[in-house]
Formats: sequence, structure tokens, C-alpha cells
Amino acid sequence: MNYITSYCTDKGIVKDTNQDSFAVKIVSTKMGQVALAVVCDGMGGLQKGELASKEVVVAFCKWFENQLKIMLYGGFQVEQLQEQWGGLVEKLNHKLNLYGQNNQCKLGTTLTAMLFAFDQYYVIHIGDSRAYEVTSQIQLLTEDHTWVEREVRNGRLTKEEAKRDKRRNILLQCIGASERVVPDFFHGNIKRDAIYMLCSDGFRHEVTEQELLKALSPGRLTDVGKMKASCEEIVHLLKERKERDNITTILIRTY
Repeated sequence: MNYITSYCTDKGIVKDTNQDSFAVKIVSTKMGQVALAVVCDGMGGLQKGELASKEVVVAFCKWFENQLKIMLYGGFQVEQLQEQWGGLVEKLNHKLNLYGQNNQCKLGTTLTAMLFAFDQYYVIHIGDSRAYEVTSQIQLLTEDHTWVEREVRNGRLTKEEAKRDKRRNILLQCIGASERVVPDFFHGNIKRDAIYMLCSDGFRHEVTEQELLKALSPGRLTDVGKMKASCEEIVHLLKERKERDNITTILIRTY
């Protein structure tokens, strides 16, 4: 499998700083291309959210540049990946919690990271950033760790009520502001000629899934330029619709 990527980030129309952080990397190996995409949304209501999100992204990039190489040459195993990623998240959560205690501040970040290797994708997820798969339809791969999503699952809110609820940004867990984090970890088959999208929550609040499906159709986004233009068009639309949060997305196209 081969990949082309594009991305877009914007501080939005309200906030003075962009607390989102992201990275996308591709390397060629004897076994084919391997790609990593990471999106972290620093908590807007907490101090130093941009520090927390950057710290997590940098840590995953270092893992990709160092530990992944060892895994590839030693024989790639899902269990080992989950163990390494889980250990990394645990260390980051402890480090950011300790930083907050020592500096009398509170900081935290979401995490959605996706590794593409050997016709499989692997996802680790905490918070309400998201990962989608776009083919002839759009499929949400992750589950939001939010208060409203829990209420929807328990039948106490409808999805439409959750979209309008003032508590929609309350997270059940995030790295750095939770005493303990329990990330989701899962994997699946990569589809050829598909778009995989990672985004912070600011990228999807003010658009429908049908609008995203139309804008991100793999049949339209056949090169990096078209992918970039489509990202920028959505960001422009979001700002016209008065999205108040930072806005970040990464697109990965398979071929």
C-alpha cells in the first residue's frame, strides 16, 4: 500500500492561540510504505494546552523514528505495538500530571494516532478527536470519550440533543488532566483508494457527515493539491459557520 497526505490547521475565529498539534510521517521499508498520523487537541479550558498536545505528538514521532524500526526488523506484532503505545501514554500522562503539580497549573490533551503498516491500520485513541474512513461512504472509526456520548449510549440523550448540549466538550478522560487514562486500541484492514482522516473536534462540529463525504470523496481527491484545497475549503466553511474552536485535520489517501 502507498500513501499521499495533506493537512490543514487554523486557530479559528475566537482563540488567540492554536492548541492543536499534529504530525504525519511516511517511510519506505523493504516491506512497503509505513505511515503515522497523530492529532492532539490541547484542552482549551486548561492552561498550557498547547504544551500538552505538542509533548504527546513529539513523543509519538520519536517512537516512530526509533522504536518502530526495531519492531519492523524484529517482526511486527500487534501485542507489542499495543504494549508500547500504552506504556508511552501512561508515561506521558504521569509526566504532564507532574508538570501541572510542580507549576500549579492544569494541562491536558486528546490523542488520536493511526499507524498504517502491512495493509492494516492501528489506532490509539483518547478524548474527542476523531478518525474516519472515507470510501463511497463515511465511517467514524473512533468513539468520543465525552459526557454527551456516554449519555447517548445509555439512552439519556439523542444524537441531535448531544450536538446542541452545552456539555458536549466535557471529556471523560484526557492525557495530563486525568489521574488514569484507558485508551482505546484497535486495528482493521486498510482499504485501497480510500481517504483516512484524523481531526480535532473543531473540524467536524459545524459540518454534516454528508458534507464531509462529498468534500473528501477519494474519486475527487486524487493528488496532494486537491486534498489540500478540499481541507482549506472545509476550514473556510467552518469559520463562516462561526466554529469557535481550533481546527485541524490530516488526510491520508491510499493507492
